[in-house]
Amino acid sequence: MTFKDIDQWLGHAKKPLLIAGPCSVESEEQMLNTAQLLAKNSSVNALRGGVWKPRTQPGSFEGIGSPALSWLKQAGMQTGLPVITEVANARHVEEALKADIDMLWIGARTTVNPFYVQEIADALDGTDIPVFVKNPIHPEVKLWVGALERLHNSGIQKLAAIHRGFYAYQSQPFRNEPKWEVFFELRRLLPEVPVICDPSHIAGKSELIAEVCQSALDLGMDGFMVESHIQPAKALSDAQQQVTPAQLQEIFQNLEFKTEAIDDEKLICKLEDLRAEIDQVDQKLLNTLKERIELVAQIGPVKKANHTTIFQMKRWFKVLENRKAYAKDHGLDEEIIHELFQLIHKYSIDVQLGSQ
Repeated sequence: MTFKDIDQWLGHAKKPLLIAGPCSVESEEQMLNTAQLLAKNSSVNALRGGVWKPRTQPGSFEGIGSPALSWLKQAGMQTGLPVITEVANARHVEEALKADIDMLWIGARTTVNPFYVQEIADALDGTDIPVFVKNPIHPEVKLWVGALERLHNSGIQKLAAIHRGFYAYQSQPFRNEPKWEVFFELRRLLPEVPVICDPSHIAGKSELIAEVCQSALDLGMDGFMVESHIQPAKALSDAQQQVTPAQLQEIFQNLEFKTEAIDDEKLICKLEDLRAEIDQVDQKLLNTLKERIELVAQIGPVKKANHTTIFQMKRWFKVLENRKAYAKDHGLDEEIIHELFQLIHKYSIDVQLGSQ
């Protein structure tokens, strides 16, 4: 797939791209007042606003619907900024196109279902509107790639991805787990696709948005979609994760912009020396892993000969407890060790199954 540069979609907008606006378009006045304040920030390239809001619980505010499209478009026209909204089905697409909305995004709850994405792709056939695709709720990069491919197959050339994090099973500082490694994999599979970060949905709390923005910027993302409301405390949806236009401007002004290119020869040499040492350590890790797999392969036939199940729960819990205790004693992150050995154990089971 080939994609046009994101700058060209917005008239050579400055990078990083910044799309901002309320979670939901609640009224004509709220949208216009928010937009006017956001437009004072020269870093803002486009206005966002949710018109149809898929909510988990029935009875929650699900958006104004179609009438809000004109409020969003009018706010964009008065501020000179293009506008973007979320679509979840063919009817949404038709109404957004009729209202002359400039760009569309597909939400995480929609990306997860190929039927929904294909319906939207079919409705967009023959158009040239930019479309942003959020990652699915769970970290399945193939679903994310598949959604982008379906849209591209319908003739959409102006495609971008939005990294908004993934459902968290356990409580943590963030609402959604960033799982940056999924972004890295998307970059590997589709290097030409621009990727912007949605720090509002990752953070879940306004006070954490700046931290997430800096992390995304450090990782080389192309921009941000941030929820901004003129009165966040009174927002009808996701009040805790919205910031005022003034707060957004302060966050952006305080970001530290870095470059991937390094010109200092001494620094380059130092990095190369350290990377060479890391390569050597990695080689040792791979050799150790190979030795472990060979031992695991010998366990499978022993269990089979003695009519013993592959998965030994007590042994697995003991391994986890032991490895995490070792990690703690040696100043290693217990959570990293937990995840690492979960992955090793998964493939150990596969190896044992294959050896029987």
